[in-house]
Amino acid sequence: MGKLTLTTFLTLDGVMQAPGGPEEDRTGGFEYGGWVAPYADEGMVEFVTEVFDRVGAFLLGRRTYEIFAGYWPRHDDPADPIASRLNRMPKYVASSTLKEPAWAGTTVIDGEQLQSEIVRIKDALDGELQVHGSGALAQWLLARDLVDELNLLVFPVFLGTGRRLFPTGGLPTACELTGSRTTASGTAIHTYRVKGRASFGTIGE
Repeated sequence: MGKLTLTTFLTLDGVMQAPGGPEEDRTGGFEYGGWVAPYADEGMVEFVTEVFDRVGAFLLGRRTYEIFAGYWPRHDDPADPIASRLNRMPKYVASSTLKEPAWAGTTVIDGEQLQSEIVRIKDALDGELQVHGSGALAQWLLARDLVDELNLLVFPVFLGTGRRLFPTGGLPTACELTGSRTTASGTAIHTYRVKGRASFGTIGE
């Protein structure tokens, strides 16, 4: 049985929108796309490569899928651990509007069967069913307790605006830290295993 993991780039104030470039996602008038670029270093690439080494299949939201599909098939290097896996491993897209995906190895899952299909796919894997970015999908998965593990790469910048991973109204959830490191550029990388509902009390009692 596999597990569903979520890997996300975040600012200090929790923004996950458009980390890769200015034109990646301007939804809501967002003007700060590309905020990861000044901090991308060997430590970040090393960790991401380790994550991709564990993949059994990818689960992506429509927007992230289109960004990936527009880039990775044109940069297909079999020796690149990221490109080779994205281009050759199974990819599932959560979408009710995408009908004929051109990227090889892609299967579309619509909203009516999404939850049951995700569970079925994950249970059939030996590796990880990996979600990268995919903000709306990530929030949907978290709201249904479908995420087993989170890889959060927190970059030393805050923006004050933009789509956040953890919105107001999300489920109070407890996690266990299973790994932590810091890159040379100051990016803090934390891996958390989801444990269930958060508990509460009074300090000292």
